[in-house]
Amino acid sequence: MSEPVEARPPLSPRTVFVRYVAFAVTAGACNLVMQEVWIRLVGASPVMLSVLFGTAVGFAVKYLLDRNWIFMDGYAGQTEEVRKVAVYGLVSVFTTLLFWAVELAFLFASGSAAAKYLGAVIGLAIGNVVKYRLDKQYVFDQPLPLGDPVATSAGRHGSDTRRTVSEPSRRAAA
Repeated sequence: MSEPVEARPPLSPRTVFVRYVAFAVTAGACNLVMQEVWIRLVGASPVMLSVLFGTAVGFAVKYLLDRNWIFMDGYAGQTEEVRKVAVYGLVSVFTTLLFWAVELAFLFASGSAAAKYLGAVIGLAIGNVVKYRLDKQYVFDQPLPLGDPVATSAGRHGSDTRRTVSEPSRRAAA
């Protein structure tokens, strides 16, 4: 029987904030760049395909950055990873709808582009705070252990699972 594994200490709130903002900007930039790549390679028709392609790339980039550098979450097997991606996706859709609701509420309340953009900024801020909290509670709720790169810890449903520390997680902990 193995000894209990001590969890990694959490990141400071400032570190989480800086990383979270940087990763949101990075994922957004990847989204836009990949939309442009799609349009240049495939053409602009239909434009929604470029939007979907860019969104998929941005989603994957943000998921991996959040998993490895914000929540320090390791690989817990294929089934658990699929669950995480699905819940992460649902949370992303929910917070995007929240962002759009705030943005459009400001537009409809005032009718001006300036108010719409103010609503967008406020909606993004609210959406990202909500997303961080939901991701922390429902997606990445098992901290990585200290020490050995592969350690046994109690899984979400009480069974033992193998958790692998990814390379970025090891560097961040050093």
